[in-house]
Amino acid sequence: MGNRRFPFTEGDPILSNSQTLPRADRMGGRAWGVLVVLCGAIFLEGIDVAMLNVALPSIRAELGLSTATLSGVVSAYVLGYGGFMLLGGRAADLYGRRRMFVGWLVVFLVFSGLGGFATEGWMLLLARFVTGVAAAFMTPAGLSIITTSFEEGPKRNKALLFYAGTGAGGFSLGLVIGGLLTRIDWRWVFFTPVILSAVILLAALWLIKEPAREERGPRRLDLAGAVTVTAAMLLIAYAVVRLEHPGQGWGWTVASFAGGVAALVAFVSVERRSPAPLVRLGILKSGPLVRANVSALLFAGSFFGFQFLVTLYLQELRGWSTVETSLALLAVGIDAILAPTLTPRLVARFGNTRLIFGGLVLAAVSYALFLPLGLDWTYAAMFPSMIILGLGFALAYGPLTIVATDGIAENEQGLAGGLLYTAFQFGAALGLSVVTAVNVAVLGTGGSPEAALGGFRAALVVPLVMAVLAAIVIAAGRQRVSAKEARLASEEAIPAS
Repeated sequence: MGNRRFPFTEGDPILSNSQTLPRADRMGGRAWGVLVVLCGAIFLEGIDVAMLNVALPSIRAELGLSTATLSGVVSAYVLGYGGFMLLGGRAADLYGRRRMFVGWLVVFLVFSGLGGFATEGWMLLLARFVTGVAAAFMTPAGLSIITTSFEEGPKRNKALLFYAGTGAGGFSLGLVIGGLLTRIDWRWVFFTPVILSAVILLAALWLIKEPAREERGPRRLDLAGAVTVTAAMLLIAYAVVRLEHPGQGWGWTVASFAGGVAALVAFVSVERRSPAPLVRLGILKSGPLVRANVSALLFAGSFFGFQFLVTLYLQELRGWSTVETSLALLAVGIDAILAPTLTPRLVARFGNTRLIFGGLVLAAVSYALFLPLGLDWTYAAMFPSMIILGLGFALAYGPLTIVATDGIAENEQGLAGGLLYTAFQFGAALGLSVVTAVNVAVLGTGGSPEAALGGFRAALVVPLVMAVLAAIVIAAGRQRVSAKEARLASEEAIPAS
């Protein structure tokens, strides 16, 4: 392993002198404690988003928000999260992962609470934007603490799969908890994350120690790179969000995309000349990393697009309550149980790539089974899609996280996490925007239940296509690796002349 050090091994500074692990292949009490804290943070991020989505109708009713402002409450978080994720990931590498995690957790706590006291739409917009920015710095920092604290192999895989399962469980449970809290008062949707954040913060201050300073990268900030990449991400995220509103015209959408691409080109130019680049462009030469991120983007788009359509179908077309809808989607949360229990064994036996491919295929099957939905479908007809999607998520999500961070230098783990979560966030935004645009386009001016059903059926093709494309990306990578291994084997078999 060279000079590379892992905090949860004997003699590392993240453990106190009296709390070293007797064996490098075992996770001790403190290691589990740190993992639980970091899993709590990703659970917090998932439950925060899910609860708010459920509470939106109640928020609109009390504050009298327009449709545009209500949509903006969701979009503001996406802009903050997607716009600052790459910067947040690199900041963890440059300035310390614990410092970024703890500091931005405090910001998350404060602005979530301010959202609960909002009396005007602009207050909610501001609170959600800053909360998204806080998550953009906090999430990759937390992930990179895991990837630099556990040595590559079974122990890190187990930690990452626990982490992934907890995040997915937070989103699934958030739908139910959000529905219950909204019945009391929608403001509890904002206050509950404050309580959770405070508990996680206290535990983090006690358990997580900052690694030695020399293990971090150079602390010089590439200001030009930071400005250009953040501008690019913000503009592209805004353009993706605007796809949900095709009736507002394409001018601003096209201009935002063009501006984002121009800023991205400028960013690449800056990074090539910078002596201490914010993003070392060579990291993008890693085939597994690129394929994992592309697949993550498509997978997230398919998952969130499907979930959004099912929610609309059940509530607006079938008249189900918020709680009934949340309970119907809860079956997808089976991945929170399978990811830390079954998936590690499957990874050890079949490898990450095969599991990701299998998970994506199962997701595509799930979406395909939902295509013939009708106006009188029973939950028994929907359940196979829900349970298969949960299984697919358990197989694909955690291994994608492993592949996207394996083999990356320790001083770039935050960047790798930032790239991955940028892909997830943009994928989610893209999936939501495209299914909405297709639904609206097919529905047209028809207001009948049959017309609405036609819109849902057409839009459901989008998640199916995205899942199939993601599977093709992974399969192509697997085929390339197999071809390379075969070539190397044949070269070794040729006798030296």
